[in-house]
Amino acid sequence: MTTEEPLRARRRLGVGAAIVVALVALAVTVGIGILRGATAPVDDVPLAVSTTGAAVSGAKLFVHVSGAVRVPGLYRLDDGARVVDAVAAAGGFADGAAQDAVNLARPLTDGEQLVVPIVGAQPASTGAAAAPVDGRVNLNTADATALDALPRIGPALAARIVAWREQNGRFTSVDDLLAVPGIGDKMLESLRDLVTV
Repeated sequence: MTTEEPLRARRRLGVGAAIVVALVALAVTVGIGILRGATAPVDDVPLAVSTTGAAVSGAKLFVHVSGAVRVPGLYRLDDGARVVDAVAAAGGFADGAAQDAVNLARPLTDGEQLVVPIVGAQPASTGAAAAPVDGRVNLNTADATALDALPRIGPALAARIVAWREQNGRFTSVDDLLAVPGIGDKMLESLRDLVTV
């Protein structure tokens, strides 16, 4: 064995190690880019409308996250995402966020705005949103007080309606009230003309 052979072997080993380090660095960079791209705010949302009316497989939700989060914005999340996913996509809670005021387990709906309040802030008034021009109560924006004002709805049932909305997301139709414990067909019919979504 000549003295050049160990030197060549060392060079090959050094070149091989340098290639492995470069490939690992490239893989880490690509991985970070993919993660950032998946959770980045949607700055340029296309305004295309589907004319087929068919659901898209692998559907995405668009959720506007605002308030006390690190990076407020519009986020595209997977169908079935929950509030915890939206808060994480927005970089987590900002300093001063009222974390206990947010139900992290609640499922999200497409087109929803999630507002994370600041500690000590007054809750947003739902008076104007809860009473549309036609006088009907909006099931998706009304607080328990507005719901309690409806006939045959007491404080306990109003609280159950609000709890159902927080756990399951927005009401998509008035008929969704049947899923609230304590509301049957007769009560639904008596409320149908008094509420909206």
